Amino acid sequence: MLLEIPRPNIREFDFLVVGSGVAGLFTALHLTEHGKVAVITKDRLTESNTEYAQGGIAVALQEDDDPRDHEHDTLEAGAGLCDPEAVRILTVEGPDAVRELMRLGMRFDRRGGELIYGREAAHGRRRILHASGDETGHEVERALSRRASVHPGIEVFENTLLTDLLVVEGRSVGIAALSLPESDRLRFIAPVTVLATGGLGQVYETSTNPPVTTGDGMAAAWRAGCGLRDMEFVQFHPTALYDEGSPKFLISEALRREGAVLRNTAGEHFMPPYHPQNDLAPRDVVARAVVDQMRRERTDHVYLDFSPIPHERFLSRFPGIVAELARRGFDIYQERIPVCPVAHYMMGGITADINARTELPGLLAVGECTSLGVHGANRLASNSLLDGLVFGLRAAALAPKLPKLSYELLGVVAQMTPALVRCAQVAVRDHLRKLMKECAGVERNGEALAQAREVVSGWCGQVATVPSASREEVETANLLTVARLIIEGAIARQESRGAHYRTDFPEISED
Repeated sequence: MLLEIPRPNIREFDFLVVGSGVAGLFTALHLTEHGKVAVITKDRLTESNTEYAQGGIAVALQEDDDPRDHEHDTLEAGAGLCDPEAVRILTVEGPDAVRELMRLGMRFDRRGGELIYGREAAHGRRRILHASGDETGHEVERALSRRASVHPGIEVFENTLLTDLLVVEGRSVGIAALSLPESDRLRFIAPVTVLATGGLGQVYETSTNPPVTTGDGMAAAWRAGCGLRDMEFVQFHPTALYDEGSPKFLISEALRREGAVLRNTAGEHFMPPYHPQNDLAPRDVVARAVVDQMRRERTDHVYLDFSPIPHERFLSRFPGIVAELARRGFDIYQERIPVCPVAHYMMGGITADINARTELPGLLAVGECTSLGVHGANRLASNSLLDGLVFGLRAAALAPKLPKLSYELLGVVAQMTPALVRCAQVAVRDHLRKLMKECAGVERNGEALAQAREVVSGWCGQVATVPSASREEVETANLLTVARLIIEGAIARQESRGAHYRTDFPEISED
């Protein structure tokens, strides 16, 4: 039974879920069995990284596949920094989580009634499920958001921005938020808050992520005293469409699995000297090879040649990519497509255990905003959606067992008047994003990182806690926070491992 607090700007629930991607919505739907759930998202319900995921879901569902093989591939990609227990859970519990997703309405591609499995780089066999060819994320978001939007146990708060966690007596008791665009201040109170706020791609000048990915959950957790780890491990996708003046558009690595090859401006297929798997090398290797070619040729892109892929196969397997390229004026049959690496996925984040529990009692974290050891130094292709499903279920199983809020504690929360973190100089955002691309991008070095730290520290001096703030001010403060954490992690890790490459420390440390 909820204790009603007669204050118009306070909402009370059994569970708060902040974020509406696969991790957030999957968690929320399973929490409805135990109480009233609020889903809080700063844009519309369907706007998240999940919506834009072209890749599929990797899972050992076939009879002749084994979760242990999936586990092996994940550990190999993670370059020695995965938590073996977390990876085992991901791969062993993955099949049941995907079956549950299908029960909720997910429609994967089939042929003759049987599921179609694809294969992507660094996977030892075909185990990738897709939907509508290259629109898996969109189909996941459709299935889950449709359920959540009509579920009587879920109340959805769109256009509502998390500003900070509410902490009383050393535990999480809810969140402070802004209702947009008016910037009205709200408080949401619950014994359990689940952060599923996604990534931080907007800290970089170019990214595959949508504009909402400003690291809000990570920054709020950091301010509340939670640990964050592995922040230096930002994955850069090697093949985003280079279309000057337009938003970046991901071109799935599955195209290279189907036969597409990377070529430099001279038309040379340049990948063979870089890795035995050529164009199907791990993403970090391909991204660095592309950067090397761009530096050698003094250009800002290379080319992806689709000509080896049969046209009918291309159209049926990648309808979304075909349509978007056509919309932007590219003829895939007559020209090579310019591509370049851009920020794509965050492997680090809020420190959490295998049940999504953070260091702050009452606070759980799932999905891309968290680091529980699944991805290590380099995420294996198509493991991110599975991560959200598996550990979303684990969070939903743990949350009802956590302590409730006492009447006395609720009274304290009701009297709180939390201020808002903000950065008044929102103009620094564009400078920050350019700086991060140059100094903490695909390649890093100690000198450039030290310079970036000094500049960002100066900007962080403009961050303050004030009675009121706008969305832009809050987001800028959050971007500065996560940028500083990425830089500090990159400085501290004096080696090259996975997605973190130091030109001044090019080898893996033996320590």
